[in-house]
Amino acid sequence: MSPNRVSTEEPDLLGPGLFRFLKDLKAHNDRAWFTEQKARYESEARDPLLRFIAALSGPLSGVSRHFIADPRPSGGSMFRIYRDTRFAKDKSPYKTHLAAHFPHRSVSAGGVHGPGFYLHLEPGGSFAGGGLWHPDPDSLFKVRQAIVAKPTAWKAIRKSGLEIEGEALKRLPQGFDAAHPCAEDLKLKDFYITSSFTDAQVLAPDFVDLVTEAYRTASPLVRFLCKSLDLPW
Repeated sequence: MSPNRVSTEEPDLLGPGLFRFLKDLKAHNDRAWFTEQKARYESEARDPLLRFIAALSGPLSGVSRHFIADPRPSGGSMFRIYRDTRFAKDKSPYKTHLAAHFPHRSVSAGGVHGPGFYLHLEPGGSFAGGGLWHPDPDSLFKVRQAIVAKPTAWKAIRKSGLEIEGEALKRLPQGFDAAHPCAEDLKLKDFYITSSFTDAQVLAPDFVDLVTEAYRTASPLVRFLCKSLDLPW
């Protein structure tokens, strides 16, 4: 076990019922089925994830004390299972994954669009990471300015082998120098790093430790983003 790991003795935080439920939901994604299975959703999916969020709070504070793991069933870190279908072609009413977001404590940090850490649980497609997703124009401009002003610090993140993901423009944003050594990264519209997990890893007793390690891996990027936006790390 890595010396940075925080051991946990709670093997039943996330049980096999979690993925069984999500697979069944994908096969029966309609309101009538979900209504009949709501108690199962709560006991096998929602409540285990809320317990996991609570267990992650301490380890997350060891990465940075400025990020929140809130285990409340409503208004906390866990995303709702219900999809917003108002403008979507796909009218399926429910998400077929569970997710949680751990935002910066600053009320002005942008919520899900500000610097933070993320957890996504889906059969065959679970991952965790951190960064900045779909920031507002002002925040995006500040990050690009920070990359221009601190190319050495930005290159250090790149040279560490971390793969920074996200959507990107085809052309350099107006007002930025194409000759800048980090010009390609100035095209990015998102900045995040993720680590993938197998289903077995998600259900293992040390999954809190694995997620914490994923957040530590992403922390150099999240630290840079926070400083770019004048947020404490």
